[in-house]
Amino acid sequence: MCPEPDRFRRPVSVLVVVLGEGGRVLVLDRRRPAGWRQSVTGALREGELPEAAAARELAEETGLEARPEPLGLMARFPIHPAWRGRYAPGVTENEEHAFVARVAGTPAPRLGPEHVGWAWLPAAEAAEAVSSWSDRDAIRRAAGLDKTKQNSQN
Repeated sequence: MCPEPDRFRRPVSVLVVVLGEGGRVLVLDRRRPAGWRQSVTGALREGELPEAAAARELAEETGLEARPEPLGLMARFPIHPAWRGRYAPGVTENEEHAFVARVAGTPAPRLGPEHVGWAWLPAAEAAEAVSSWSDRDAIRRAAGLDKTKQNSQN
């Protein structure tokens, strides 16, 4: 029996660095796995473009509205074991497109069920606090801590 097409996530996602007043970055604490810290992330829906997914995920995960702008970063990496079951059998890698969303001030986000906490951190501190290398690279690029313009692929 073939699995339903909508049952599995597409192995293409977005990461949205939320940049607030004074260059502070919003860092979210995931419910699972415990201790995982990140920017806004999420998989693209079937037929959805990365730009639309970035705006949708920002609103869903934080309640914030902004126009995410591409950072010019694309990363490809192995899917973390905690999330492997969300993807079709044999899918082991994800392609992630990075964006920045600039917001006024440092507003309190309205968290959805997948997050348990949040903090606005100085960019350098946020880059060290997040759990993935692609998130670190995106925060550095968004905050101007990384002056290169090349795509990041590991």
